[in-house]
Amino acid sequence: MVRREVAAEVDVTAVLERGRAAYAQDRWIDAFEGLAAADERSKLGAADLCVFASVAYLVGRDAVALDAFQRAHQAFLRDGDAGRAIRCAFWLGYVLMVSGRPAEAMGWWTRGQRLLDEDGLDRVEQGYLLIPPALRTLNEGDPRAAYDGFGEVMAIAKRFDDPDLLAWSRLGRGRSLVNMGETGRGMAMLDEAMVAVTSGDISPMVTGRIYCAVIIACREAFDLRRAQEWTRAFGRWCATQQGLKPYRGQCMVHRSEIMQLHGEWSEAIDEVRQACAHLSDPPGDPVLGMAQYQMGELLRLRGEFTRAEDAYRRAGECGHSVQPGLAMLRLAQGRVDDAAAAIRRVVADSADDRTERARILGAFITIMLAIDDVDAARTATGELEQLASDLDAVYLHAVAASARGAVALADGDAQGACAAFRRALAAWQELDAPYEVAEVRMSMMKACRELGDHDTAAMEANAARRTFENLAAAPALAALGEPAAAGPSRLTRRELDVVRLVASGVTNRDVARALSISEKTVARHLSNMYSKLGVTSRAGVTAYAYEHDLIRGR
Repeated sequence: MVRREVAAEVDVTAVLERGRAAYAQDRWIDAFEGLAAADERSKLGAADLCVFASVAYLVGRDAVALDAFQRAHQAFLRDGDAGRAIRCAFWLGYVLMVSGRPAEAMGWWTRGQRLLDEDGLDRVEQGYLLIPPALRTLNEGDPRAAYDGFGEVMAIAKRFDDPDLLAWSRLGRGRSLVNMGETGRGMAMLDEAMVAVTSGDISPMVTGRIYCAVIIACREAFDLRRAQEWTRAFGRWCATQQGLKPYRGQCMVHRSEIMQLHGEWSEAIDEVRQACAHLSDPPGDPVLGMAQYQMGELLRLRGEFTRAEDAYRRAGECGHSVQPGLAMLRLAQGRVDDAAAAIRRVVADSADDRTERARILGAFITIMLAIDDVDAARTATGELEQLASDLDAVYLHAVAASARGAVALADGDAQGACAAFRRALAAWQELDAPYEVAEVRMSMMKACRELGDHDTAAMEANAARRTFENLAAAPALAALGEPAAAGPSRLTRRELDVVRLVASGVTNRDVARALSISEKTVARHLSNMYSKLGVTSRAGVTAYAYEHDLIRGR
């Protein structure tokens, strides 16, 4: 009997040691299986329960993680180790918060603070418990107070020489600075947080959190080059983490976005499809909404409108914003009024959110120009240019220059449009963004035609066409198209209105008065229609209207 008990103890010890060794080597599945087996045979002690809880979280077993952290919390309390019990309370709150259970999270953080107050000692755990209120302050729109709050966290981290807490404080202060408009200082502090992460000084749970948060901060500041660099580093880290469940799906989404920017659309679709599958099991991961939105964007650009709409719907069901993608889909479908109503609402709702406005103003300008609201487009372009100047992001400069060119073209200033488009072209080329480069070339083609420079217009059109063909960008190809193949469905609603009025024999001034637009806008519509319809005069437009039986719709 004694020999059997000794053998059983030796067996449990061996299993436990294998689990600990696997944890030290970032083999999370092996660590989980070993620690779970040891726990089943002989309940783990408090320290091993903490390790088990962390591993369970890393392999996506949140319920097991919560149970292990709670058991560790109770065990540390029984042992009189208040500091480590409080640390468990912090991590319980963290796992609950990212699982979408904020009330329970607050309960554990409040309990941790009460234990800390009762203990009365100066502990590093005070720094951890300061993180949630500082984050809440940041999310509520007070970055200055959040910066100060994370400053307290940093002071505690330095006093106790805690690398996890120090990295977290730098992350918080960096994000706060970016939100305060001090983008350069903020990004420098985020880079410093990432140095600690990439050097391997930080625990896995904190490492994944900081990677994700820094990449999101880079995206919010439209610093695409930094986002790309850290996403690649994030991908390399994820690849070394056996069985990693959280973070990996978000990394895939970010990689898909970068692939899209660089014109690798097929690879981007494959990557985000894998992300959707990864994030769907278990259900409830909020990052799935981000993945579905990215899928919608790619499908929209490919012209797969039905599938794109379904992806946007699923993104909305996950709680992710579907704009401006859905509004741009409506525009591509010819549902211009729906597009305008949606984008106007979103812009109005974002009045106090600089990052959100920078993200959506480009789409707003495109849609306003489509409905001939040039004044709204012009005003929005000015705001976008100011945001680009404030944030000094190449991406925003590119979007703003593209918008400025489009507005100039709508105003009949083809020369000014060409100058703006050249600036946009240089910026998009700097970002290695072939689709956006091709879009600018298509706009340059229109401007050159208005200037009578048909050779340059043809070269720009051919360059754009090659890119759109390589990307299988069906809607963009259709917009270029073969002029002679145009039909009524290729004309916008407003262009059809102009066709009917021109065919009735009225002048440009009469058309402008009837539609409440400028004569320059009428001339632009006629120029666009000449290209689309393969005609060279008002008589050709009239003949087209009779051929397609459009006069009755007048």
